[in-house]
Amino acid sequence: MASSAQAPSQSDEVYQLIKAHQEKAARLPPIEEIKTILVHSIRGMISTFSQKHEGYPSGSMVDFACDANGSPILAVSNLAIHTKDLLANPKCSLLVAKDPEDRTDLIITLHGDVVSVPEMQRGDVRASYLAKHPDAVWVDFDDFQFLRIEPKFVCFVSGVATALLRTEEFTNKEFKEANVDQIYQFSKPISSHMNKDHLNDTKLIVQHSTSVLVDSAYMLDVDSLGFNVKAGYQDNYLKLRIPFPRRAEERKDVKTLIIEMLQAAKSRAD
Repeated sequence: MASSAQAPSQSDEVYQLIKAHQEKAARLPPIEEIKTILVHSIRGMISTFSQKHEGYPSGSMVDFACDANGSPILAVSNLAIHTKDLLANPKCSLLVAKDPEDRTDLIITLHGDVVSVPEMQRGDVRASYLAKHPDAVWVDFDDFQFLRIEPKFVCFVSGVATALLRTEEFTNKEFKEANVDQIYQFSKPISSHMNKDHLNDTKLIVQHSTSVLVDSAYMLDVDSLGFNVKAGYQDNYLKLRIPFPRRAEERKDVKTLIIEMLQAAKSRAD
């Protein structure tokens, strides 16, 4: 039984195969991808204007949750240095890395101004924050308050130091009007199931889609247009985008599409 995927004899041939495949692979529109990642993220680095060291930026790791518009919400202590900085100068940036261990993956920077959350909105904001951070009992302490970062512009970079470099900047209006991909919310259970019970199936699909005989493929996340994997090839690891044949409109469609892709891979191998 011979596989249809051919193993190139030279690493540059593999690189060209991958590059051509990845350039054509269906992806979410960049602004939709950015907003989706931000809404489903919980931690980033906030940069403020330092009050103690005037003229210098100050960075802090912060937890956050996004409101209905995608604006990040912070629960901050009045004793924290970044809170004091923000109350003195509301201009800041929030950096979020999709994969903190991989600088070539998506990195988002949101620039904006911090505003206090009005008391009438506190209940909804508190519920949204605790949904992402259920153990954050300190949000009800007297010295804590909720702050919202109102975006001014949002930019991203991915593929740093690679031939697949992407970078773009979007306005607040573009960011607020962008949709959040509705399939991405199911990434963890879908990926967990595939990695636990169907690792070889994922590998076959990746081999069929890319025409590269990868040694392994670990599913990272899923959206309505496809999924991302970390694939092993000759002692190297590659992050690859694998497109669906068509858009998944709801969660059950993902299972249907993966089955179709697996059947096509097995049929071609036969």
